[in-house]
Amino acid sequence: MLEGIRRASQSLIGKLIFGLLFGVLILSFAVWGIGDIFRGIGVSSAARVGKVDISREAYRTAYQTQLQNLQRESRRAITTEQARAAGLDKMVLSRMIADAALDQRARALGLAMAERDIAQTIVNDPAFIGPTGKFERQRFNDALREAGYANEQRFVQEQRQNYLRRELALSIAGGAPLPQAMMEAVHQYDAETRSVEFFTLPASAAGEIAPAGEDALKAFFEERKASFRTPEYRNVVVLSVAPTNVADPARVSDPDARDVYEQTKGKRFTAPERRTVQQIILPNEAEALAARQSIKDGETFDAVAQKRGLSDKDIDLGALTWTEFADPGIAQAAFALAEGAVSEPVKGAFGSALLRVSRVEPQSIKPFEEVAPILKRELAERRARDEIQKIRDRIEDQRTSGKSLVEASEGAQLKARVIEAIDLNGRDRTGAQVPGLVDGAELVRAVFASDIGVDNDVLTTRDNGYTWFEVAAIAPARDLALDEVRERVVKAWTDDETDRNLQRKAQELVKRIDGGEAIEDVAKGVGLEAQLANDVKRSGSQILPPPAVVRAFTIAPGAVASTANEGGRIVFKVLDSLVPPYDPESATLKALAPRLRDALTEDILAQFVTKAQDELGVKINESAVRMAVGGEQN
Repeated sequence: MLEGIRRASQSLIGKLIFGLLFGVLILSFAVWGIGDIFRGIGVSSAARVGKVDISREAYRTAYQTQLQNLQRESRRAITTEQARAAGLDKMVLSRMIADAALDQRARALGLAMAERDIAQTIVNDPAFIGPTGKFERQRFNDALREAGYANEQRFVQEQRQNYLRRELALSIAGGAPLPQAMMEAVHQYDAETRSVEFFTLPASAAGEIAPAGEDALKAFFEERKASFRTPEYRNVVVLSVAPTNVADPARVSDPDARDVYEQTKGKRFTAPERRTVQQIILPNEAEALAARQSIKDGETFDAVAQKRGLSDKDIDLGALTWTEFADPGIAQAAFALAEGAVSEPVKGAFGSALLRVSRVEPQSIKPFEEVAPILKRELAERRARDEIQKIRDRIEDQRTSGKSLVEASEGAQLKARVIEAIDLNGRDRTGAQVPGLVDGAELVRAVFASDIGVDNDVLTTRDNGYTWFEVAAIAPARDLALDEVRERVVKAWTDDETDRNLQRKAQELVKRIDGGEAIEDVAKGVGLEAQLANDVKRSGSQILPPPAVVRAFTIAPGAVASTANEGGRIVFKVLDSLVPPYDPESATLKALAPRLRDALTEDILAQFVTKAQDELGVKINESAVRMAVGGEQN
């Protein structure tokens, strides 16, 4: 089973499915370990969770919706067999079972959400906010259409359930602290630093490579014939229409742009006042008053801090805006001070504090003249949506009447592009990337999933434009004769022999260093100079090339190894390994903490769902599931 999942995940479709459903993948393990007990399930039910039936029709709808979303995302047709081979059917049902279990637990706890709260949540969703900073009905409608919702009511109903599930999930696992053992393991992995001494054998160290004999060249070519094969090329007619090439910022007036500026400048173009603040926390108000009096009598703020064993780092809060202060009381006091002034004792969350503002960066607002081009471009692109829809309709009308894409584009006063040859990697016959393709990777995939004479669906681009294409001709891939690629084969054979000689040479040098010779002496013996890299982390090094970095962390300190590198081969020795003391306040751990917390939350939630499903009971009707997705019955 694991091998099957591994193989499925290697394909394009498998990667798309696993990527889109990664959030529910963990939950699937809570479902598919359950025995398939069918008693009490009607033929119209795909599964039962507690007292809730998941109807075959509901499952079929969810499956088809997800399949259509995948097809839209990949810009290509995906057959039911391909989707099932990648596990889409099981993942969709797993998600529905997990959702049903969470819904029943939410109802048991009496969780509910009023209509006005649902409406307000949708209005505030960033996905539906336009350049003006307000909810845009057109964005909302476009998103619903793209997601495959038949009507607004269905979306609102699903959102209510999603919000309740989210609230339940947050109450269960949202505040889970990260285990120190996990953080220490991450710290050790990320912070470990190795010192590596190395030198690079250049290609010339391989010595002179004798020319290949004809028999050797033929044998080499036959073994690697597939790598010299010419790929399949397709002749394609393409027409792309996007907001960026339809929009005309010159047609947007200054008053219109200024209206948007006035509505959004507070959020988009205003940098709030920022203050660099130092803070000394004292155990009680009496000590705080005494310290403040010392400063009035001439003692410096820094001296007061040093008396209490506090360094500059300990007292520095950084440059903060009002909202970035964790303690509102401290924020209020800091923003009441003049630059350079020291506050009276302030009662904070951790005790009485003295504050000093060392620098004030006043609020700044970018002037309209500076941002006008940005706003005009955005407004022009928004207005271009209607124009693009009209162009789309004109093109589709022409195509429906039987005209070719070239004829349809001319009828819409546009010009289609003819690409004489493109391969599956988007390259032409010279090996150069075909320039100017809109959403090139998706377009190429769709082109190679089509055929000559096929009436292809229009592709929706990432910027809400459209691309049409027609496959005009196909030049199949074919094997080439040795004489057609002799120059390439000779070069490949020579490179291969060079690599072999370099590897043998490097192994001899590794044995000498392992035998006790200093790496500097071995390097000098072959006319090279050893270098020292003492900054090597798994994330990289300033001077040690990436292949050697990876290899250096697979061997123990004191070991010697070699690895291939572009233009030569690296011989190196790991001198030592250092892991600095664990610091939970390090910038790296703070940056990683949100992702680790998300993973921990998912794990806790998966356990909760598993327990809920065990208590409620889950029954799966495999026959109904197969029928719903078009599979054969046994």
